[in-house]
Amino acid sequence: MANFAFRENMNKKSFIAFLVAIFLPLTGYLLVSYYSTGAVQMPQRYFYDSVNVIQKNGKTTYDTAWHHVSNLHFTNQLGQQVSLDDLKGKIIVLDFFFTHCPTICPQLARSMKKLQTSFPNNDSIVQFVSISIDPKHDSVQQLRRWAEKFNVNPDSWWLLTGNRDSIYNFALHEIKASVADVNIDTAFVHTENFFLLDKERVVRGWFNGLDSVAQSRLVRDIPLLMLEKDKKRTFGDFFSDLLKGKTSTP
Repeated sequence: MANFAFRENMNKKSFIAFLVAIFLPLTGYLLVSYYSTGAVQMPQRYFYDSVNVIQKNGKTTYDTAWHHVSNLHFTNQLGQQVSLDDLKGKIIVLDFFFTHCPTICPQLARSMKKLQTSFPNNDSIVQFVSISIDPKHDSVQQLRRWAEKFNVNPDSWWLLTGNRDSIYNFALHEIKASVADVNIDTAFVHTENFFLLDKERVVRGWFNGLDSVAQSRLVRDIPLLMLEKDKKRTFGDFFSDLLKGKTSTP
């Protein structure tokens, strides 16, 4: 009887310890999530494909389908066939250039190099992408020379060439470069903007690559998107990970 009472007492203590181990961090997570909501201003989303109006219980809500930049295939400065799908899960900083540009492109390249230097050892998180708008002249060899000139690290910065029509369609209809820069020449997409895409390839902003203040904002927004919560991740996923000893938030 004494042994039974002892075991029962130990079982109760073990159960209480289990509850403490589970619900203490769970409570902490809920409190942090509650009080941190809205504490950080995340980069906004800009372009949407549709907005669905939902009527339920006398209340009206809106479900926005944000525009996800479509995939496109290119050749990089190493002669490798690559695509945006290869960057799945990465944040992308993207611009347009051409190697014979005598004006802004060298300055943009230096700005992009500073960005790459600001995020060392993060090639699994953020990718810098420069797309040639003059693919007829920007061969792989020419891109390689440009890369050498600006000390481009190909692990996290691609210089890309490809089909001209596909590139221009991508710039104007996927990235919406002419919306970000109303003065752009649609026959020759030459813009000084850097475009920021999140992990889902949704445009989250554009920043003048020649403006140090704008570049500072871009440096601030990149880590914010790194830490952005995965909306597809459910509370059940979080609770399951908690049981496994993980603590990442949904």
